[in-house]
Amino acid sequence: MLESLPLVFVLTGLALYTVLGFADFGAGLWQLFAGRGEHGERVREFAHRSMAPVWEANHVWLIFVLTVFWTAYPSAFGSIASTLAVPLFVALLGIVFRGAAYALRAGAISARESGLIDTIFSLSSILTPFALGAAIGGIATDRVPVGNAAGDLFSSWLNATSVFVGLLAVAMSAYLAAVYLAADAHHDGLEGLERDFRVRALGMGLVAGTIAIAGIFVVDHDSHELFRSLLAGRALPAVIVSAAAGAVTLVFVRLRRLELARYGAALAVAAIVAGWALSRWPKILPGLSVHQAAAGHDALVAIVVAVTAGGVILFPALGVLFRLAVTGRFRAAEVAPVESGARRRGAVRARLPARAAVACLIAGFGLLNVAGAPWAHATGLVFLAGFVVTAFLAIAATAELL
Repeated sequence: MLESLPLVFVLTGLALYTVLGFADFGAGLWQLFAGRGEHGERVREFAHRSMAPVWEANHVWLIFVLTVFWTAYPSAFGSIASTLAVPLFVALLGIVFRGAAYALRAGAISARESGLIDTIFSLSSILTPFALGAAIGGIATDRVPVGNAAGDLFSSWLNATSVFVGLLAVAMSAYLAAVYLAADAHHDGLEGLERDFRVRALGMGLVAGTIAIAGIFVVDHDSHELFRSLLAGRALPAVIVSAAAGAVTLVFVRLRRLELARYGAALAVAAIVAGWALSRWPKILPGLSVHQAAAGHDALVAIVVAVTAGGVILFPALGVLFRLAVTGRFRAAEVAPVESGARRRGAVRARLPARAAVACLIAGFGLLNVAGAPWAHATGLVFLAGFVVTAFLAIAATAELL
């Protein structure tokens, strides 16, 4: 069980990165194909303002995946990183270029310059998801053997299944971005942009579905074992969930239930990651199981403790960030004044978690520094975790008043 737990963390982080980070690359794709003129500039500007506040946060998950996987399964990480060095390097360049676009765009002095920056750097929004998808395709078809650069540097990811997965990754990123941006536009009351992104979401959803169906035959021809595990093995429930969630999401988009569509699209994509993992479990690479690849017991315990403790801090912070982003607080040109009655009620709501945070902090430090019993130290850690949670609740409640 302990050997598998870090891999569960890795797969969870990979699903979150796919659902969140890929949406930013999809937004870059829509910026690339927004067209010219005033309407194209509005599309580019809206996509930029919607995704910019969460760009860095989305890539926390990629760093998390690499760090945990490298530490918990070093032999598997070394084999993958060396054999798939080319697509991983391409993906890294794309991430750097995409991030550079945000920095350079802030210094643009005209709409023409902004459009040129978006056009140049949005090409990375196609290269990165394709390269990452191709790398996953190479792992899924057992083209990455154990050992330092033991596999072919090019055929390991330039093959039929890898190309299919890469194209599907690009389509999924565009689909996620269109759904998210349609929901953002709906929340902001921008009917024209909402309509445009709804059309894009419906179209790209059909494209992604077509690629997925066609890819079944590609996988069957290229790797029949993977085909059987997806459609007849333990991965089948995840495949069914993904297909059902994708279809329901298109219905939600058509009916303008865009908040529900946002979560449906995320579920459809996350289920694909789950299906890929289930199709291989408990194998990581050919001849290398999770148990064989795992690091020592002490290292695994340290990883689990670090991830658990870090999650107490990370998840509340990300919750506040995404709440502000989804509700449009970063995009609003002006904020309507808060009525005095609502402000007083909000102040009362903020006061209780603030007092609880102070109490937890005092109790935590007291139990850790004054008491000597092990149970007191454990209780002190619980109080400090409670301080983190209640402090973020207080900050979130206070933010509503600003």
